[in-house]
Amino acid sequence: MKEMPHWLSKQSEQNPNKIALEDEYGNQWTFWEIEQTSKSYARKLYKAGIRGGDHVGICSHNEPHMIMVIYALSYLGAVAVLLNTKLTKAELTYQIKDAEISMMITNEALSSYIKDLEIVSSCFTFSELTNVAEADVRLNDHIVLSDVFTIMYTSGTTGAPKGVMQTYENHWWSAISSMLNLGLDKHDKWLCSVPMFHISGLSIFLKSIIYGMSVLLFKKFKAETVHQAIFSKQVTMISVVTVMARSLLNELQKSTETSYPDYFRCMLLGGGIVPLSDLEKARAYGVPLYQSYGMTETSSQIVTLSPESINAKIGSAGKPLLPASLRITSVDAAGIGEIEVKGPMVTKGYYNKPAATQAAFCDEWLKTGDMGYLDEDGFVYIVDRRNDLIISGGENIYPAELEKALMNIKGISAAGVCGMSDANWGERPVAFIESNDAHLSASEIKLTLQESLAPYKIPDKIFLVSTLPRNASNKLLRRTLQEWLQKKLENSCFKLEIKEID
Repeated sequence: MKEMPHWLSKQSEQNPNKIALEDEYGNQWTFWEIEQTSKSYARKLYKAGIRGGDHVGICSHNEPHMIMVIYALSYLGAVAVLLNTKLTKAELTYQIKDAEISMMITNEALSSYIKDLEIVSSCFTFSELTNVAEADVRLNDHIVLSDVFTIMYTSGTTGAPKGVMQTYENHWWSAISSMLNLGLDKHDKWLCSVPMFHISGLSIFLKSIIYGMSVLLFKKFKAETVHQAIFSKQVTMISVVTVMARSLLNELQKSTETSYPDYFRCMLLGGGIVPLSDLEKARAYGVPLYQSYGMTETSSQIVTLSPESINAKIGSAGKPLLPASLRITSVDAAGIGEIEVKGPMVTKGYYNKPAATQAAFCDEWLKTGDMGYLDEDGFVYIVDRRNDLIISGGENIYPAELEKALMNIKGISAAGVCGMSDANWGERPVAFIESNDAHLSASEIKLTLQESLAPYKIPDKIFLVSTLPRNASNKLLRRTLQEWLQKKLENSCFKLEIKEID
């Protein structure tokens, strides 16, 4: 049984007065203050009945006390189950039951919504938990690396969500491998505006404690305020998805600044496709945009570009981080196959789902379900999800490739592609776009696409929508596009206005 001193206690001992956390309102907490508050919460949770091994659900927007409660559970040896705030009551009920949650913790804004579920014996808001008396209990001063620390549910884009078990070792190696690639500076401050209930957000706060790094926390992403914070709050790093990166680049373009400050050293990009035009804009403005690839099952990034390769390998997600491995299996004629990964940051499986766990692994290799290829230098290029693949007349069409091409067209701000059944070809691609250009025509779009795509990849239909369906981490939900398409073809009545472009 491998152990190490508790990360937070160790950091509090070494850097007690260093600012660990700052919120958007200017409130600050040192590492010592976070440790003391987390331990206080641990004693209160023990008083409320939580013991080692218990599963505690946390459903909250980004709040400082959320991370303190997560660490409080680690002092008790309990497991934090992070729940998406955008879930319906039916979805929450399923995940609470599936994870065998015995207590829920939430913020004030969600309190009545969560308490109406009536499926857990107790539920506290952060403020209510503060009022609970502290028990006299010995707290864990060491971490057992093989123990499960957190459970997060997959986004459910390809079926029923599954609870991904993430151990302390998974999180430790994720943080260390990222640092070995991107480096670490004593002045680093990571801006977090992605949800903390997703791995992209949580991993920032785990890195913070392991590295001794400051974090600036925003409740949610707003391009203008995040842009201002980069210049005024000494932000050196930020995690983004494509839509956030595009918004920030647009803010930079509108401003009087020619680039970000010299101290800003990393915009870590994950969570989906990236149009070449955005990558080129980032390079033109000197923005250090690091593409990466990862998933809940890999405890955040497992492949990332290095500082030396962000310009030389534009469009690539990089190489596997130390000590991860990656291989491509079932390669087709174009060299594209399924991505499989292994390493100490990879989950040991799904909670209470041995069959799903067995199906997800081949020996120690996790079958990601993502498609990609390696270039001659071993750099990884992500193509698409296997389940989203469109097969038309025997030809493979990857929606992400078509979406990239669409978003490179002036006037199209976002795009999503799915397959439509076709009597002759089996399937044909259909595109949904967001655009403010009232003069954009289908013929114009298709003509532009023909410059970069083979004829069989050109969409048969193009629909204009106000907003594409996305989950809380801004990943496109192609399954929902499929549902929209079916309703549109059936002339079913539903709230969203979908207009086919002529």
